[in-house]
Amino acid sequence: MNTYELIIKKRSGDELTQAELKYLINNYVGGSIPDYQMAAFLMAVYFRGMSEMETLYLTNEMIKSGDTLDLSAIEGIKADKHSTGGVGDKTSIALCPMLASVGIKVAKMSGRGLGHTGGTIDKLESFPGLTTAIDGDRFIRQANEVGLVIAGQTAHLVPADKKLYALRDVTGTVDILPLIVSSIMSKKLASGSDIIVLDVKTGSGAFMKREEDSFELARQMVALGKNAGKKTVAVVSDMDEPLGYAVGNALEVKEAIAVLNGEAAANLRELCLTLGSCVLVEAKLASSEQEARIKLEKCIEDGSALRKLAEFVKAQDGDEKAVYDSTLLPQAPFTFELPCPKSGYIKSLEAEAVGRACIALGGGRQTKDSKIDLSVGVVLHKKKGDYVNRGDSLLTIHARDLQSAKEAEAILLGSYGFVKAPVELPQFIKGIVR
Repeated sequence: MNTYELIIKKRSGDELTQAELKYLINNYVGGSIPDYQMAAFLMAVYFRGMSEMETLYLTNEMIKSGDTLDLSAIEGIKADKHSTGGVGDKTSIALCPMLASVGIKVAKMSGRGLGHTGGTIDKLESFPGLTTAIDGDRFIRQANEVGLVIAGQTAHLVPADKKLYALRDVTGTVDILPLIVSSIMSKKLASGSDIIVLDVKTGSGAFMKREEDSFELARQMVALGKNAGKKTVAVVSDMDEPLGYAVGNALEVKEAIAVLNGEAAANLRELCLTLGSCVLVEAKLASSEQEARIKLEKCIEDGSALRKLAEFVKAQDGDEKAVYDSTLLPQAPFTFELPCPKSGYIKSLEAEAVGRACIALGGGRQTKDSKIDLSVGVVLHKKKGDYVNRGDSLLTIHARDLQSAKEAEAILLGSYGFVKAPVELPQFIKGIVR
């Protein structure tokens, strides 16, 4: 077996065996296959694709390239949630305490943000003192005692994905479904949960811009999860405009807390209830989505989900008082209102542009080493379908200085589109793939 022959085989459109994919992954991670050969193989996959079984074999070999989490010492049903990334996506901070408060154990590895999409770990660090550097014994103990633990991703978890993604990023082979599926699912399967719920975004602020591509990604990830023996379900949701009203780390934490306090927060509450209902049905803790939704709504109404968030923050060395007093979260020194330039209905609000404005304010990373300001961001007052009079406030910019606010303002003004006639809003939850 040699790499050259496997590149030719895939270039010809033939299906690789498990042994052949094992050879490629092991030798690439081990250093005996150079980048230029693996890049040629990735390009062959880009043009020829992979079968369902090839994708499963590739994912399994990527998992075997490093450590896996053994969650067998955690009592009860374990669930994990993954989002394909978007703007204003603070879902985990609201959803995970909801699940933990109704008896699901959530032992989750999360990442940091890069580009216009935010990361759960960055958002959580808005709680003063909170750490996500949780070792194995503490991880298991907290999952059992609190029901919720969220830690930063270890470098030893699926190292093949880190190495392959870095190469894909510079060779134009990122946006090919089998490689996206194996990248996401290798990390989820290595994390050891019984149930995986996937929030697949679609629209201008998502990785997948077209709805049909998002559904195909959802279908392939669910199929791979099932083939790997995991209960897997995907929800496809809209990301043409930001999720909720807040974009920016501490601002998003504040909005997630508002959901746990019973506030609607645009579509954020609906997404949490939909994703959570899928988990409860898969866990057989509810016989229907309606029954599951009632249970989740009750944990908001009786305050148990909010208390669970505070318990989680305290367990990870954070100041749990910040759950109840938002003034303890990072706050930007300056706020600026953005007046509407014309009267009319908002037809469009480009999520990606709002994300770029947040980066301009210092709230997002342009490189992995970028320092971010947890306090800055944007709070939207008007969204798609709303009527606005000229001069009304469209949003509030939270900034560290006037210069960054002006830079963000220019981007934000270009993110809105206005029309004279009322606008029909698109369906937010596009569908569920089981």
